[in-house]
This record gives sequence, C-alpha cells and structure tokens, in this order.
Amino acid sequence: MTRRKTPGANERSVQIDLFGSTVAPSLPFTEPHRPVPMRRVPAAKTTASPVPKPEGEAMMVERLERTGRYRVLRKLAPREVLSHLRPPADRTPGGWPRLGIVLDTETTGLDHAAHEVIELGMVAFTYDESGVRDVVGVFSQLQQPTGPITPDITRITGITDEMVAGRRIDLEAVRRFVEPADLVIAHNARFDRPFCEKLCPGFEAKPWACSVSEVDWTALGFEGTKLGYLVGQCGYFHNGHRAVDDCHALLEVLAQPSRTQAEPAFRQLLASAAAPRLRVHALGSPFHTKDILKARGYRWSDGSGRQPKCWWREISEDAMNEEARFLETEVYAGGMNAHVERLTACARFKA
Repeated sequence: MTRRKTPGANERSVQIDLFGSTVAPSLPFTEPHRPVPMRRVPAAKTTASPVPKPEGEAMMVERLERTGRYRVLRKLAPREVLSHLRPPADRTPGGWPRLGIVLDTETTGLDHAAHEVIELGMVAFTYDESGVRDVVGVFSQLQQPTGPITPDITRITGITDEMVAGRRIDLEAVRRFVEPADLVIAHNARFDRPFCEKLCPGFEAKPWACSVSEVDWTALGFEGTKLGYLVGQCGYFHNGHRAVDDCHALLEVLAQPSRTQAEPAFRQLLASAAAPRLRVHALGSPFHTKDILKARGYRWSDGSGRQPKCWWREISEDAMNEEARFLETEVYAGGMNAHVERLTACARFKA
C-alpha cells in the first residue's frame, strides 16, 4: 500500500495565479531550471497540385487504357461555329456542300396535341458525300408554357418554371434558321417532328431523317440506341437532356467513322432519307391477328391526323413483295386488303 507523503517543514504548497500580475514564488529545484528553447516547426505547404498539361493528360489516359482495366471518357466539346462557311442561299440545287440541321426539343409531355415545347435546340452543319463537315450555326431558346412544368419534366430536363418565366421562342428566327436546310435530323423524329410542325411553319416542307430508326447501330457495334449510350460508347460524356447539348452530342456520334464493316452512321442516314419508303395500312385486319401484326412491327393508328384507323408499318420498296405474302397468308387468309402509301423524306415521321 502506498502512503501519501505529508509535506515536511522545508516544503511548501504553492498556488500559482496564472492570470495574476505578480510573479509566483520559486519552487525548490535540485538543479537550476533552464528554459528549453522552442523549435519553430515550419508550416505545411498547401500549394495545389499542378494541373497536367494536355500532352501529360494524353499520356496518362494512354497508360490507363493500355492496361485493359480502364476506359476513359472525354468531355464532349462542341465544334467551333464557322458561320462564314454556311452555304449561300443561291447555291446550285443538289450541289455540295449541303446544309443539315440536328434538332432536339424538350417538352411538357409526350403528346404533341396536348403538350408544349419548352426548349428548342438546333445545330446547323455542312455535309457532303463523305460525311459531316463544319458547324455553321447554333440556335437555342426556352419558352414558358401555358401551365406549370411538372416535377417529372424538371427531373428529366433540368428545366424549371423560373428558367422559362417570360421566355418566348422567336418563331421568325426559327423559320430563317430552318429555311435553307436540305435535311432535318432528330433522334426520334417521330416524336420531334409533330411538335416542331405545331410550333412553327417551315418544318412541314423539309425532308426529315431519324437517327434512331434509320441507322443500324447494332451493325456498327453499339449496344442500344439511346443517345447517352451512343455517346458513352464513342468515348465521351456530355450534359444530357438539354436540347442544344444533345444536338452537339448527336452530331459528333453521327460523324464518327465506322468501327465495323458497316457503312458509317451518317452515310446510312443519307441513304435512307434519299430512298422512298412504303407505308402499309392493314385495313380491316381481323381482330385475332393483332398480336401477329404487332410482332412484325405494325403500330396502331387511332385515325387521327387524317390517317386510316388500322395497323400500319413502314418498309422499303424492295421489301413489298415479302410483305404482301405475309399479309395474304397470315392476316387476310388468301386475300389482300392492305393500302400502300409511298412516302418520301418530306412526308415521313409526320403525326
């Protein structure tokens, strides 16, 4: 058991007032007390890491990708706008270069008859037989709808009521931008074209092409047709679901060279737009054949837009004989009651 030592006669308890102005009495030491000088510790350096130069970044990316364990996505940078290269309005019809427009809309819903455009983005570019050449114009404007934007639409597009408050799309500027175009391209033209024709005159007379349905992305080595997938598989990332950003991204995807034996995407698009298509209306098809028609790619028309109320699909001209045999044997039991409509790119993808 350890006992506490009681102070002797020669020892004193000392209370030191740390905040007092007088000096406290000295304590007895066996050796003189010498203060130990304090060493100054240098402050840690907080300089930011140096930003690698572009050539340094390229080397790092190459080293990562060479391992086979990494795939690096580059931020997609829009092409420089070279407005002075825009083809003149009086150029020879059918001559090169031609003017194309990549277009995208953001809307308050999916039904063009009930919903409205809240953003229109367009990128004008020149092209020739070899493919995409130069960006020569950009258009991007917001518009306030007649009602509030729903939370779901804001979540998808990032567009809020505050962003569109008091905004109107300049329809005359849209008309001037579109007027000289030789081709309008949308990623799902069947959605965008009806909205655009409702928004502004001038779209209804233009040839349209759809980069979803008129490009064989699978043959080009892509998985899926969503724009985000296509951009990512080209090695890029971008600010998706804003109209003009999607336009720049789609143009870059279309301009990519083919990674397979298939024709490049943009040349496929041009060839499809130049070739007439046939719209086959399966008039009076028996009700029990609806699943057979749907499985073959037919879609139901409710009779709106001056279209027959029936199942229909679009095919190439050289596929008509096979389609007629299918309808005779699988749908009409030996007869043929389909109505066939010949469509050019000017009439395709209408409502």
